[in-house]
Amino acid sequence: MQEVGDVELRERTTWRGREVAWARWGSGPPLVLCHGTPWSSWLWAPYAQALAAEMTVHVWDMPGFGLSSQDADHAVDLATQGELLADLLALWGLDGRDGGAGAAPHVVAHDVGGAVALRAHLLHGVPLASLCLVDAVVLRPWGSPFFRLVREHADVLERLPAAVHRGALEAYVRGASHRGLRDDDLAALVGPWTDDAGRAAFYRQVAQADEAHTAELEPSLGRVAAPVHVVWGAEDTWVPVDRAHRLRDAIPGATLHVVPDAGHLVQLDAPVALATELHRWLAAVR
Repeated sequence: MQEVGDVELRERTTWRGREVAWARWGSGPPLVLCHGTPWSSWLWAPYAQALAAEMTVHVWDMPGFGLSSQDADHAVDLATQGELLADLLALWGLDGRDGGAGAAPHVVAHDVGGAVALRAHLLHGVPLASLCLVDAVVLRPWGSPFFRLVREHADVLERLPAAVHRGALEAYVRGASHRGLRDDDLAALVGPWTDDAGRAAFYRQVAQADEAHTAELEPSLGRVAAPVHVVWGAEDTWVPVDRAHRLRDAIPGATLHVVPDAGHLVQLDAPVALATELHRWLAAVR
């Protein structure tokens, strides 16, 4: 197990030819943090370190993202990622199959990580102790105008000159923040997508994003068998806050907390407010 202060993902697991980077810190009830697009577990690192004081925190990079493999031949769509999460939880002993008390994990999921976690639970039968959905991609329609443009023309945009690609990428990522990003945070977010392999991987994962993979979930949201809390940035322009209210209403018993003055990147826009809310929620359900 890594030290809490070390944010590097040192563990590697091979799954259907893919290399999955992950890490586990701390002790206590299990918690899994799921990232979205175009992010990685880097976005959750400070929260993982803080929560590891009370829980066993698992973080991972989806294939095609972060430190996991970016093989052009491997599908990176939400259906594939949901299957992987189900198997990864089994690898970690968190799928409830051993019958042990407390084996099922608490999950906090951001952006498309919400759809991935829900697919693992609803379609692959993985039990969850609780689920916190943070500015989650679950209900249609989703995807910013730029995201939809890329999805429709990924084969053309992938051939953009490196400088043009970086400029467009930086503008896109800046749009996820309401308060504005620091230069070092922006560099960390766009860095994985700027070399040749990363540029291709960026357009590939957008091209494979398909609303059909969330449409499958919508009729089953009433069957979520875990306490659910929805957290949303009030100024999210990527996935507007009306989705938060719709999602809360679609899941029986779900609760909602809206974070003021925060956009889609609520982790960076309002870190203290988000950390406080996550700690409150997890303390209540564990």
